[in-house]
Amino acid sequence: MPIDILTGLQMRLDAAQLRLATLDTYYKGEQPLAFLSPESRLAVGNRLDRLNSNVCRLAVVSLAERLRITGLTLDGQPDSRLWQWWLDNDLEDLSTVAFREALAFGASYAIVWAGQDGAPLVSVESARQVTLLRDPGTRDTVAALKRWADIDPVLGTPIDVKAVLYEPDTITHYQAPAYGMPAVSWELIEEVRNPLGVVPVVPLLNAETILDWQGTSEMSDVIPLCDAIGKLLIDMMVSSEYAGRPRRWATGIELEETPLLDAAGNDTGQTATANPFPDSDRMMVSEAPETKFGQLPSANLTGYRDAVGVLMAQVAAVSGMPAHYLGISERVTSADALRASEASLATRAEDRQRRFGRAWAQVAALMVAVADGVDPRSVRAGVVWADPTTASAAQEADAASKLVDAGIVTPTQAARKMGAVNEGTPA
Repeated sequence: MPIDILTGLQMRLDAAQLRLATLDTYYKGEQPLAFLSPESRLAVGNRLDRLNSNVCRLAVVSLAERLRITGLTLDGQPDSRLWQWWLDNDLEDLSTVAFREALAFGASYAIVWAGQDGAPLVSVESARQVTLLRDPGTRDTVAALKRWADIDPVLGTPIDVKAVLYEPDTITHYQAPAYGMPAVSWELIEEVRNPLGVVPVVPLLNAETILDWQGTSEMSDVIPLCDAIGKLLIDMMVSSEYAGRPRRWATGIELEETPLLDAAGNDTGQTATANPFPDSDRMMVSEAPETKFGQLPSANLTGYRDAVGVLMAQVAAVSGMPAHYLGISERVTSADALRASEASLATRAEDRQRRFGRAWAQVAALMVAVADGVDPRSVRAGVVWADPTTASAAQEADAASKLVDAGIVTPTQAARKMGAVNEGTPA
């Protein structure tokens, strides 16, 4: 049975690699040009092989920077022990990495286990190395796999491939000499009992639909528009190269005749006329009195600017980013106008807080289970989020002081809300 599960999870992990690699190139801004005519490619040669406006990364980062966890709760109350474990595992920073991974690739993962000292140990994992299997009836995780390759420190090549199969009752370690080996060829290294009774792998799934098991990238709607913007930028650069500079003309000058050569370099006996003044000349001279010189107007590139602006407006519409993030509007002049322009992005951030909040609550429950030896399903843990909206310090202070004056919150709770005190501090 473990071999069958290992086979299925390996196939699922392999099937996702191409999609994830493609998303990775767009996130890094290294995607190939989607639109470039042969004529334009010949014109630019190898001088301009890639020109991208990386709005894909901006769509991810602008949302991830609004997802900030400020505290953990146990039975509805801030818990300093949970928060200390959070800090000990560097999750204050790594949680942000997990958010970016989940928003860019559709999913990221957190694995919870015990360290050598028995304290909870949490690692943040990539969808390129981890996948899981859910029960279609209960949607509970029944198995998960992490697979990676050890790298030679000198050559930088994979030495051997390792995998860990997580199940509710056991955790099994395997090893193989290379990727692509069938599951029956994997060498069993170690099998340990899982005292938690659940798979200690928690997915942060950016799912749009119920049956979306691999998650949806925030870049999926932006990628076609990013390709179109790249095409316009390339066209603008080609136009700037060949028509952006004024071209000179002259009449009354006798053209030069040059012999035509064949492919082997032999004279064919025919001649061709050529401009006696190369483009690199900064001044043209003629002895003929009837010669006239002039200059053609340079190309107007404002049409490209308008076209890019239309596409950027579409990016703002599908991603929720405010127009000033994309450089297509004037600078925001007031705090209220800023909050209004970022309302859509803030709403999206609140939705992602609900999606990812349950996952981090499961991580917190697993940390308690590891430390105390209890069933993680009996632990009621929660997450406290920072406000995803943009507000000035004066506005936050004014709102907090009014809540204290009304007796709704204590001064410590107000200070915690403003970020002056972390959520692990008791009220």
